[in-house]
Amino acid sequence: MRTFYPETNPYMEGFLDVGDGNSLHWEISGNPTGKPVVFLHGGPGAGSKPEYRRLFDPRFYSVILFDQRNCGQSVPHASEAGVDLSANTTWHLVADIERLRESLGIERWMVAGGSWGVTLALAYAQKHPDRVTEMILRGIFTARRAELLWAFQEGASWLFPDHWEDFVAPIPLDERHDLLGAYQRRLSHPDRDTRIEAAVAWGRWEGTILTLLPDPELVQTFSQDDYAAAIARIENHYFVQGAFLEEGQLINEAAKLSGIPVVLVQGRYDAVCPARTAWDLHRALPDSELFIVDDAGHAFDQPGILHHLIEASDRFATRNLNHTWRAPTVQPM
Repeated sequence: MRTFYPETNPYMEGFLDVGDGNSLHWEISGNPTGKPVVFLHGGPGAGSKPEYRRLFDPRFYSVILFDQRNCGQSVPHASEAGVDLSANTTWHLVADIERLRESLGIERWMVAGGSWGVTLALAYAQKHPDRVTEMILRGIFTARRAELLWAFQEGASWLFPDHWEDFVAPIPLDERHDLLGAYQRRLSHPDRDTRIEAAVAWGRWEGTILTLLPDPELVQTFSQDDYAAAIARIENHYFVQGAFLEEGQLINEAAKLSGIPVVLVQGRYDAVCPARTAWDLHRALPDSELFIVDDAGHAFDQPGILHHLIEASDRFATRNLNHTWRAPTVQPM
């Protein structure tokens, strides 16, 4: 079984002003003249992790990570009082990715991501297919209404009824018919205690259902006030709006990815993003490869999922070697 590459540190990092009062933190690690790959983190609102660098052979890849608007090290952070999320939409983020590519002087790059990062990767690639060399996608999520209701109304609740009670606890009975709406009201409430109570309940629920087996440390991370406040508020902001997409848009427009090699990696028992979505996307992309891992849930670092992610990145590392990749031209801040 394949596992992580050794730890690496960024050789360049900085902030990119994307307008609307937002600056995105970015970093690059690996080979300065290697094949560029941009990794899109999940959530939305979860931020990047150093472990994402380790999915790619640092001898061959120039690995670009960045924190999407209002999370991670990007500023302003959604946990801060009064931060406006109106300029934080799927299409703002798609424009940010393209602006980052241009600022780094990269002509084309591989796009990888997991969970919400899949949604964003598909939206970006469908808008800019000429800029994408390959795609590696894990925990397939396309923000269709049924997918959102599965996670936050009824579906996963049948698998985790005990933890579901904790999730709905902040919401009165007469509001539980629309939990996304009920949480929106609390996550934007002027009272900080009300906001934090809702955010922690949301974060704890998500951290609980991410893994096939319980991971108390992960649940604790998702339950921390600032982290929970960002991920809960940003996720809810997106999900009440259907991720600013037309219903079924990313699967209906999958043909725009024709000619781009796509690898899909999916946990059989993913309780956050059920395998049905991966199957639907695979059928809409006849030339894609789908690997369903029978002993895995949603998290990217489960052994079977990690194995297939690294197998795919290794395979693509030697593709297009006739192209000369050049070091980014941007100067760090």
